[in-house]
This record gives sequence, C-alpha cells and structure tokens, in this order.
Amino acid sequence: MSKRRVVVTGMGLVSPVGNTVDESFKNLLEGKNGIDFITLFDASEDKVKIAGEVKNLDFEQFLDRKEIKRSDRVTNLAMVAAQEAINQSNFLNHTYNPFRVGTFVGSGIGGLNTIYEEVKTAVERGQDRISPFFIPNAIINLIGAKIGIKYNAKGPNLAQVSACSAATNSIGEAFRYIRDGYLDAVITGGAESPINKIGVGGFSSLKALNFSNDPDIASVPFDQRRSGFVIAEGAGILILEEMEHAMKRGAPILAEMVGYGTTSDAFHMTAPDEEASGITECLIQALADAHIKPEALGYVNAHGTSTILNDKLETLGFKKAFGPAAYDINISSTKSMTGHALGAAGAIETIAVIKALMTGDIPPTIHLDQPDPECDLNYTPHHKVHRDISYAMNVNIGFGGQNAAIIFKKVSS
Repeated sequence: MSKRRVVVTGMGLVSPVGNTVDESFKNLLEGKNGIDFITLFDASEDKVKIAGEVKNLDFEQFLDRKEIKRSDRVTNLAMVAAQEAINQSNFLNHTYNPFRVGTFVGSGIGGLNTIYEEVKTAVERGQDRISPFFIPNAIINLIGAKIGIKYNAKGPNLAQVSACSAATNSIGEAFRYIRDGYLDAVITGGAESPINKIGVGGFSSLKALNFSNDPDIASVPFDQRRSGFVIAEGAGILILEEMEHAMKRGAPILAEMVGYGTTSDAFHMTAPDEEASGITECLIQALADAHIKPEALGYVNAHGTSTILNDKLETLGFKKAFGPAAYDINISSTKSMTGHALGAAGAIETIAVIKALMTGDIPPTIHLDQPDPECDLNYTPHHKVHRDISYAMNVNIGFGGQNAAIIFKKVSS
C-alpha cells in the first residue's frame, strides 16, 4: 500500500519573541532577543535571574476566565496556540469524523507550576487543602486532552514525553499516523511552562543553565563563550492533514511533511553521545524517510542550546550525516533569541522552519561573535539570509539521549 502524503494546514505560536506565528517569525528575522529578567516569580536572590518568558499575553482574550484559573499555564499557552492553528486551517468549517482526528501534544515536564504550588500547599497548609485540579493539571496528556475537548478530536491523544525532543517526536509520530492511514488529521506540537522556583532551580543545580544574568551574552549557540542554556516557555501547535483530505475541503497548504527520524543514544542521563552516533543516525533516518540527499536541504534549525557538549557534538553529527554538504546548508539556532523552551522547543522551531520554506527568509543565530573552531559550519550569524529552499529540517535533542529530526518540503504556490 502506498504511503499517504501529509501536509501542514495551520500553525499557532506563543513564544518569547511573539504571541502569534507572524509576530514571532518577524522578530526572529530581525534578530530580536526575547530573553530578559524573570518576572513570573521573584528571582532576585537566585543564581539565575533571566529566562525566555512569553510577554504581554492576555489569556482572557482567548479563553474563558474560569477555565484559565482551573488550568496550568502550560495548558493555557497551548490552548492559545491551538486556536490560532485551528483558525488558520479553517478546520471547524467542515464536517469531519472526530475519531479520525488525533491530538499529539508533547511536553518535557507539563504542569510544573501546578506541581510547585500544590506541593507548597500540602506542606504549609495540609493535604486536605490540595486542589482537586492538581492531578489533571499536572499530567502531560491533559494538555492535548483539553485541546481535544474544545475541538472535538476523538482520535488518540498521545503525548510524547521525550524531554527536549518531545514536540518534534509528537509531530513525527503524528506524521506517521496520518501517512499510514490511521488518522486523517492531528493537532500536534508541544508546550512548556517551567519558569518557576523549582524549574529554574532544578536546571540550575544540574549546572545546565547560563549564570551570567546578561541577556545579551547568555544564549550564544556555537560561540566559544557558551556555558549553558537559558530556560524558556512557550507553545507551538500545527495542524497536520492527509493531503487529499486537506485539498477536498480547500484548506491552506503551508508545507508538506516528508521525513522523520528518531533515535536514542543509550549513553548517559544528560550528556550526549561523545561520538555523536545517535544524532548522526537520526539525521540519516530522516533523510532516507524523505528520499532526499543532504544536498537538497537548504535550511536546518539546529537544537543549538548554547551548552558546551550539545553544540560541539551536534556539529559533529551534521558533518557525519551530511558529509561535504554540511558546509553549504544554512543552519541556525533560534534559541539564541527565544532561549530553550524544553519540550516546546521543537514546535516553536518547526514553525520557524516552515515559515522559512514559505518565505525563503532564514532566521539568524544572533550573538555569534566568537565562533567555536569546532563549530565551523554556516550557522547564519547575526543577520537573516534570503535563499530559495525546497527542503528544510528541524532537529532536537533531549536528556536521556533523545534525538528527533523532521523534514518539510516547500509547496508550489
């Protein structure tokens, strides 16, 4: 049986550089830095005082006030992004079989704000004062479940929980479900809201974060000065559909998804494989799945966390998987502007990849002033580049040795 073709018909985005897809992408192209001092809690006495926060978002413009209060921030971010994606896809203006529509929304941690607040309540006020919404708001699959409830998606609700590749894995698995005929459409992506005392404190204790507290030199992927990532929040949602299904209803077709690869390093809890074998194989799998050679890629949005090991070994993976073509591809890390939104990063960055395909405008890696000699590829420093590209890839890597890569193809206008 031939594989079905899968297209993107809608996108929604809430990020540290904007509260819509277009606003976020415009600011990425302009090299605007979304990293600033933390306002979501008092970090004045903490080692880490900066993060990539979502700014100036009035949830009440999008969601019911009661539902906002009864949901974790991570779910509210996802619901806002989902609304934009659904509206762009015009999905609700046609009759569909709800059991053929799934929700695959990943997260690295899920309702961490709820967990933090309710643990404090239990310790300070007693177990009987814990909110009845604690468990529903803490568990990750409820993000997708609430989206499914709102939009009558009764197919499988499968949240991929694979650390910082969660959204990319979610998009990839949704792609396979549609391509193989199990579903006609999936609301997919990722969401994360980890900016609180325990989220920032936990990564700080791991020595994973940048401690400079200078927004302009904190997230510097592929630069010699890098020393840790900047934690961030956000949500990105895509509508994936089988191509015939989308065309029959006259949906906007933004890009075609053509490839997916995923592997595990089986090496270390937090450090990447020192030979880059896991990420290399992941990239090779994605290219094979898309039936293209590395030379066909015009743009890659790298994981590019601004940590010593990730950036060096990701670069090695690109060289091993792409060969000489690695030097010709425009690569960038938009985390230089957004920070690292953990399990939502893959969705935020995938949307940037698709917009780059649509426009030919490739966002830069800002702050790349002192390139690491071991990171010697074309990381698109400082300024956007215009390039006619036919294929583009997003790559994400996560704790536990998670690797995921997805490839999209430009569609004719």
